[in-house]
Amino acid sequence: MNSPPPALVSRDVRRRFDRIASGFDAADFVHRVTFDALLSRLSPVVIKPDYILDLGCATGTGSKQLAKHYRGSRVISLDISSGMLRQAKGKRRLFAKPDALQGDAYRIPIQDHSIDIVFANMLLPWIGDLPACLSEIGRVLQKDGLFAFATFGPDSLSEVREAWRSIDEDWHVNAYPDMHDIGDVLVRAGLRDPVLDVDHLTVTYRDTEALYQDLTSTGGRNCLHGRRQTLTGKDRFRAMDQMLAAKKSDDLLSLRLELVYGHAWGGGPRPPEGEFHIDPARIVRHIRV
Repeated sequence: MNSPPPALVSRDVRRRFDRIASGFDAADFVHRVTFDALLSRLSPVVIKPDYILDLGCATGTGSKQLAKHYRGSRVISLDISSGMLRQAKGKRRLFAKPDALQGDAYRIPIQDHSIDIVFANMLLPWIGDLPACLSEIGRVLQKDGLFAFATFGPDSLSEVREAWRSIDEDWHVNAYPDMHDIGDVLVRAGLRDPVLDVDHLTVTYRDTEALYQDLTSTGGRNCLHGRRQTLTGKDRFRAMDQMLAAKKSDDLLSLRLELVYGHAWGGGPRPPEGEFHIDPARIVRHIRV
């Protein structure tokens, strides 16, 4: 596959998460691992936020933990899925000062430069236009506010991707940007001093059916533009399934996930296009003798 992956269809992403919202908490193991790891990475950062945006909050479990960790702050839970937000609203009594908003990450319904922390745990895998999303995050983030995120790296789900690749040249699994590409986009979006690192997590399954069930329960099905609209042929799916099952070792199928963690700081309002601001203190006067 030499061509870039097709874009994600936001409507289909929303519908999938609406359908699986009620059972999401029972299958969100990876989300809980990345949330805890991301919060741990932020422990050296000294910040006392008034407003936190949990962007892509899912069922609100992370919002509850953020409110507990940053006591006295107001946590805004935002998700594209109304089904997920219904689950989040059911947890309102469990954490302080909650707000729940439905919206997508390309048009966040929050005023400019009003948020101290934007927290995005496993949102970016569902973002098709990363520059647009990060620019919008830069818009709502205060100058010197914090953007923190966890996402998948390009090696994630490689076993499933390779099994399909042996069958056809269609895109069945999304491709994820690497750490360096994400860092470049952060800077271009006006966010400052990005810090990123990579970790790996291996998840094991007793068989391929358990893997497919896990992917379905967490919304991890194909939402790419131009995917086949008809049912996958039994022979093609069976052939892919056999290729994937052949990767089992010690009677277990291992799936290796590449996890990218990062944070960056808000740069404040950006000047109009074509306009540049220069700090006079940085202008050096040269005297020609």
